[in-house]
Amino acid sequence: MLAQLDGWRPRALLLTHIHFDHAGGAGTLAQMFPDMEVYVHERGAPHMIDPARLWASAAQLYGEENMRSLWGEFLPVAEEHLRILKGGESLSIGGDRFDVLYTPGHAKHHVCYLHDGTVFAGDVAGVRIETGTPTLPPTPPPDIDVEAWQHSISLLSDWHPRRLAITHFGAYDDPARQLRELGERLERWAQSARTQDREQWIAALERDVRATVSAELFDSFMAAIPADQSYAGLRRYWERRESP
Repeated sequence: MLAQLDGWRPRALLLTHIHFDHAGGAGTLAQMFPDMEVYVHERGAPHMIDPARLWASAAQLYGEENMRSLWGEFLPVAEEHLRILKGGESLSIGGDRFDVLYTPGHAKHHVCYLHDGTVFAGDVAGVRIETGTPTLPPTPPPDIDVEAWQHSISLLSDWHPRRLAITHFGAYDDPARQLRELGERLERWAQSARTQDREQWIAALERDVRATVSAELFDSFMAAIPADQSYAGLRRYWERRESP
């Protein structure tokens, strides 16, 4: 894939958040392109400098024995490469403007970028596989915060983007519908996770998805948002909220 750059060298890497499937290659790229700047929210920056705690946290979810095969090597990013974000910034990169919005909910260190009408939304705008399929909220542990996520969805809507570019998968030209559906499903899934056990909740999720997609796409959705992880993230949210 890097060979397709054909000698082009990136100026900047704009991270939406530091989960392994989004930021796991940042340190490797920073070593390959020493002039490249890496933009990240201030709450995620320490883990890019020293990913040991991030690795240990992910190992609790995936199992230490699976980490290398799943993610490869997660190299640190030297502090001098990092550009720290709070949200609210307007970046100028190569003459292009990128506005930054702090959007916690999926992760406490999540940001989105608006460029020329397109929001690069990471995971906070949900998972969608193709036009006409549902938008699902990825809710793995440890940082799910439903209230914060709903507020982030509202902030994204207030940007009135023309298009949402999501990591999983592609870009879509119906942002208002997508964000509305995402918020509704997030609320419904969260409320059911409050009262249902794991088996009941996963069965309901599978019925929800099967009702709107083909059998082939059902398997793809379940690979993109593993049901057991989704339930675990929502249960952790409720346990934090309801603990004395």
